[in-house]
Amino acid sequence: MSETAENADDRQFHARVMDAAVRIGLLALLVFWCFSIVRPFIMPVLWGAIMAVAIYPLFARAYAKLGGRQKLTATLITLLALAVLIVPTVLLSGSMVDGVQKLAAEAEAGTLSVPPPTEKVRDWPLIGEQAYGAWTLASRNLRAALTKYKTQVEAVVGWFIGAAAGIGKGVLMFVISILIAGAFLVYARSGSRALETVATRVLKGDGKEFVELAGATVRSVAQGVLGVAFIQAILAGIGLMLVGVPYAGLWAMLVLLLAIVQLPPILVLAPIIVYVFSVESTVPAVLFMIWSLIVSASDAFLKPLFLGRGMDIPMLVILLGAIGGMMMSGIIGLFVGAVVLAVGYTLFTAWLNQGGDMATG
Repeated sequence: MSETAENADDRQFHARVMDAAVRIGLLALLVFWCFSIVRPFIMPVLWGAIMAVAIYPLFARAYAKLGGRQKLTATLITLLALAVLIVPTVLLSGSMVDGVQKLAAEAEAGTLSVPPPTEKVRDWPLIGEQAYGAWTLASRNLRAALTKYKTQVEAVVGWFIGAAAGIGKGVLMFVISILIAGAFLVYARSGSRALETVATRVLKGDGKEFVELAGATVRSVAQGVLGVAFIQAILAGIGLMLVGVPYAGLWAMLVLLLAIVQLPPILVLAPIIVYVFSVESTVPAVLFMIWSLIVSASDAFLKPLFLGRGMDIPMLVILLGAIGGMMMSGIIGLFVGAVVLAVGYTLFTAWLNQGGDMATG
């Protein structure tokens, strides 16, 4: 009878194991299915949440001045954010579109020509003679120059097309994210309480502290890194447009990308300064050079104004987050990656310090 009882217990154990395995498998399948459905929206939603956290102090002040009308406040801030995004984008992209249309019209009419280079081009460091020769050939016989440098021209054109497509997609994703951020602001208070509840459940009694730290880090990185990068890109774009540099919007976008990964914008602006000195008179060229140097060095006094006090996030963390995010999710991942990795680094450091304090105590 004891063997029969043991066999019955074994069968019941195996049945429970199989039942648990089936339930876990079905639950895992459901989670995977839900993740697959929402996966295309993860980055816009995450970026919308980051923007909502970053601009919440502004929302709180406007909320108080508008008599506690939450939906009206969120709507006005959303419209303001859309204007801040769309107006510079239209201005900068307008110059690029006009330049492309002009080139296409001249090519179709057969009147496309390249002005001859000045002797200043010979003085360019390293590439002066080669650039002067190629430029001279293009000014005399454009068809022959295009044939000779066909591979390089195709590579540059392909890069420009890909960059333009990426910019367009990125702007669309930003518009969607701003609308999502506006929705988050409407439910900011309840959302904050929900996050604190989840964090407290996971981290026991320190959930609220870690949520506040995460919010402070998001605002610090969004204002001190991304905000400064946007300011530098807009200022660079204004200078490029005033001096008449072709495709000013694209160069401003490159300035933005470099500024986010903590590289000086002068890396993009220096070759353009050389170009401006080659095609413009001395006064506008010198003024553009001074303006470019000011733009490149502006982060030295802008970051202390926008970066949160006590937020000491290494540049390498921002760089890895931005590059990794861009590799994973394109242009919008560049912004999200920098913020998410900075938040993760800050929370991990705080957790380690908390553990050390507890061990000491």
